Amino acid sequence: MKKYNILAVDDEPFNLDLIEFAFLDMQNISLQKATNGEEALSIVKQNEVDTILLDLRMPVMDGFITLKHLKSNPKYKDIPVIVVTANAEEKNRALKEGASDFLAKPIDPEELKLRTLNHAELFQHRQHLDKLVQEKTQKLSQAIKKVKAAEYEIALRLGIASEYRDLETGMHIKRISHYSTLLGRLAGFTPEEEELILYASPLHDIGKIGIPDAILLKPGRLTEEEFKIMKQHTIIGKKILDGAENYPVLEKGKIIAYQHHEKYDGTGYPNGLKGEEIDIFARIVAIVDVFDALSSKRIYKDAFPLEKTLSIMKENRGTHFDPNLLDLFLDNIDLFLEIQKEFPDKDEKPHIINIVEEIR
Repeated sequence: MKKYNILAVDDEPFNLDLIEFAFLDMQNISLQKATNGEEALSIVKQNEVDTILLDLRMPVMDGFITLKHLKSNPKYKDIPVIVVTANAEEKNRALKEGASDFLAKPIDPEELKLRTLNHAELFQHRQHLDKLVQEKTQKLSQAIKKVKAAEYEIALRLGIASEYRDLETGMHIKRISHYSTLLGRLAGFTPEEEELILYASPLHDIGKIGIPDAILLKPGRLTEEEFKIMKQHTIIGKKILDGAENYPVLEKGKIIAYQHHEKYDGTGYPNGLKGEEIDIFARIVAIVDVFDALSSKRIYKDAFPLEKTLSIMKENRGTHFDPNLLDLFLDNIDLFLEIQKEFPDKDEKPHIINIVEEIR
């Protein structure tokens, strides 16, 4: 048998006795009493209440103020409140302010019992449904988190695969990931966008998997024909990640892989996109990827000093790079240098599992 917790609030002992009499034959009713609004609110805070029978004219705190307190509190606003009054104007005002129902004085015990039980039953039913919805929502949220975690894991490992392919250090992928996130934050990204670029940016060079070793690992300068082949890594990257529209990380990774060699003035590749035709994620990665390439040792060059690196980048403001994003980068260079110190290149490549763990 279901149990119902009822709270009766009235400053007249006779009325409280009458309410108690109405439920006298019902063992599944737990009745609590209060003589004013302050007592009622104290009881509600400390006990579960399924329905409140509320008088309006009371000392200390009247029914209207009590009703206002109840309806303004998210924890209690859904508890049914049945106002008990003989005044039609007061009844209508109370209903406008959130009361669920009313009973006219003098009270009919049988009507009081039936109305109260109906509201208590409906309230418990709603509470049960809300709990089920919360449980289902929580399970769905956990499932979505697992799917996102799997998507991130795939993105990270694909990015790592591309870095191992061309013999760059595993730290490069972590620097690009964190550089991109920082620049996105400075550009006004939402937390969701920051998280997206953190995990999508490592995919920028995934297309290098399809470039022949003779070109990818060549220590000297590429010939014009070899460079044409090298440029294909943007198209290959797009093809690898194509068809992943339902997976935000892979979809954005595809755009970055395809566009991160486009230039702001339209002279880049593969499509000669110009200005804001280039996705902002790709414009961000273009800046931090060049910075990392210039300031790091590669198979074909030594690391450039910071002054020379920044000079080259400034010369390309508005041509290669988005000028506003580059200004944000240069104005906050100390923050990017902190990331560079946090993820220095190492003589030997870390184990692939360690890279995945450290980038998170």
